[in-house]
Amino acid sequence: MRLTQTKAELRAASAVRRRAVVMTMGALHTGHAALLREARERVGPDGSVVLTIFVNPLQFGPAEDFDQYPRTLAADLAVAKAEGVDLVFNPSREELYPQEPTVTIHPGPLADELEGKSRPGHFAGVLTVVSKMLHLTAPDLALFGEKDYQQLTLIRAMVNDLDMNVEVAGVPTVREPDGLAVSSRNRYLDETQRHEALALHRALIAGAKAGAHGPDAVLDAAHAELDEAPGIDVDYFALRAPDLGPVVAPGEARMLVAARVGTARLIDNLAVTLR
Repeated sequence: MRLTQTKAELRAASAVRRRAVVMTMGALHTGHAALLREARERVGPDGSVVLTIFVNPLQFGPAEDFDQYPRTLAADLAVAKAEGVDLVFNPSREELYPQEPTVTIHPGPLADELEGKSRPGHFAGVLTVVSKMLHLTAPDLALFGEKDYQQLTLIRAMVNDLDMNVEVAGVPTVREPDGLAVSSRNRYLDETQRHEALALHRALIAGAKAGAHGPDAVLDAAHAELDEAPGIDVDYFALRAPDLGPVVAPGEARMLVAARVGTARLIDNLAVTLR
């Protein structure tokens, strides 16, 4: 495994083998490990798996946790090595943004809904750094977790609309045994808050079970769980089509939830079949 920290080093290390990239902000956990394993599976033993680690300032709002976001490079490299990563790109802020960018990616109207409504400018920052990383790493395949479902949807739209020559693959959310979605921000939860956070998954499961009775039943079942949950400050619970447009029943749909538990803002989602 090779660690690179400048764009020149990254270019020099690039190979002609089929290449997959997994983009992260570090603080790697079992969800990231699952992405890396899937990447290796898809490119095969002769392919190349690239991991990027960069805490992207463009996607953090002024009141968010950029300075506190965990930076654990040594532990991250150990995970990368264990998962058979070939190349790690860990640029500094100055390397990736030599000057404040004046050109960014406009993510469209979906970026102002759901997560974007609570985090203005977030997805413009996400798509800008993803676009830069795709250009720099030149992968055939880019893998993203479904836990950040709105992010995945917007990345797919960007790649399609801008004719980027890369396949975008979503990988199912990795969960703890009790159902909590694995997240770097779970480390902010104390024991009580972690227990309270399970209400998000319970609400999604309740909604999925109610899918046979239509959209209203899904929303009613989910809100019944969330309304009874202590310690949960719900931002939204939404039911959308798989592309996050208006829901159509019968058919497939996606439930999305965001809530603050203590100081941590947690998100989760789950597919549901509507009858």
